[in-house]
Amino acid sequence: MPKRYDSSLQADTTVSQAQNAVNKLHYAVSQAMSHLTAQTIVQAERRLAHTEQAMRQAELSLGGQGVELAEEMFIEEKRRLNSIQSQHGQGNQ
Repeated sequence: MPKRYDSSLQADTTVSQAQNAVNKLHYAVSQAMSHLTAQTIVQAERRLAHTEQAMRQAELSLGGQGVELAEEMFIEEKRRLNSIQSQHGQGNQ
């Protein structure tokens, strides 16, 4: 019989992946803010897209439970990126 993993372990892993994605987004946005160039903004936008995908996966997998902190962090990073996009004249994508 195949080994079954505990669902709480799977939930922890999914939440961890979402939080890691948000942490990487935070780093990318911070880099873009401190070194405001088109390239750093594009890198942050790419990281945003990846993070959105990780957040959707976590929400689908967990039904929205357990990802509240990552969601709050994600919203803040998205706001920060929008701010630097506006300053750099790129607008929202």
